[in-house]
Amino acid sequence: MKDNELLMIYGTDYKNMTKKILEKSELADRIWDKAIRKGCTAKEITIGIKPNLVSPSEASYGATTHPEIVAGIIEYLQEREYKNIVILEGSWVGDKTAEAVKVCGYDRLTAQYDVEFWDMQKDESHEMDCAGMKLQICNSVDKIDFLINVPVLKGHCQTKITCALKNMKGLIPNIEKRHFHKMGLHKPIAHLGIGIYQDFIVVDNICGDLDFEDGGNPVIMNRIITAADPVLCDTFVCEMLHYRKDEIPYLEMAEKLGVGCTDLKKARITEINHPDSWNADIPKERKIVALEDAVEEVESCSACYGYLIPALEKLRQEGILNRLHEKIAIGQGYRGKSGELGVGSCTCRFKHFIKGCPPTETEIYEFLKRYIDIKNEI
Repeated sequence: MKDNELLMIYGTDYKNMTKKILEKSELADRIWDKAIRKGCTAKEITIGIKPNLVSPSEASYGATTHPEIVAGIIEYLQEREYKNIVILEGSWVGDKTAEAVKVCGYDRLTAQYDVEFWDMQKDESHEMDCAGMKLQICNSVDKIDFLINVPVLKGHCQTKITCALKNMKGLIPNIEKRHFHKMGLHKPIAHLGIGIYQDFIVVDNICGDLDFEDGGNPVIMNRIITAADPVLCDTFVCEMLHYRKDEIPYLEMAEKLGVGCTDLKKARITEINHPDSWNADIPKERKIVALEDAVEEVESCSACYGYLIPALEKLRQEGILNRLHEKIAIGQGYRGKSGELGVGSCTCRFKHFIKGCPPTETEIYEFLKRYIDIKNEI
């Protein structure tokens, strides 16, 4: 498989689909080449598998990587005598990786295949110069010789899409995740592509939520995609979801840094199979766009903003949102400031706010519903 190639396979037998597409992608040859360059044997090279376990929600919800795909990767590797395999990930700020591991079935997966799980929320970190931007990266990343990224293809309420490049945020400490939002997500995401090299990408395109990164509105696509270039991969995702690549600034930023290529004309896209029954009609409209007008966001963390937007969608569905006449402040930029209506502990000086770092979607929904009811009684 060349760096400009994207392979796709369709079906519902996720584990065996994964093994088949990895064989077609010649993953073993890519690992062997890396082992030779590092002076390792197949038994010595350490292979890391990085899924998306952003929160404790089952994969069918549209936010996390299907364990069947990771099982397929592990079986493929173990059948070829690769022994040193680990799974590593850190959930977003506000949730615990350990809980996500249990809910998402990765505790059973690691036991079945006798592989370790490294919780990046418990890992130490070090500062690294990533093409002129200093970022904190988890120490365990340096222990990996070959990194397989297994992101979920889905939407994101702040960056519009999330896939290969953004999935590396799970390998930085929580304090750096907050810092990413303070800097604005796009530039640090691009520079992180220099700090953490992805050797191979297996995209979970089974049922990602195309609006919200924490799931809830899964879109069934039953597809797995493999790639070697994370920028090319994400540019393909960008086009698929009807965005222009200039609407996702980190794509061209990463290209300029040398992380990969955004030119899809140079891509070679191959479908291993394509069932006649497959239908994925992706709507051009996004729920997030209609809800953003109710929010004034400054440097908010993904979890906090990610819980607010679905809460607003629920209010909209109930016909209540149009009765909210005040903008909702959210984000680290409101620390120490005052105002009318805020969400999260950063807005603790506001007249009306809900505490939490982050508050849950249900808590936000109930808080805003009470606020709307009270204001409309006056």
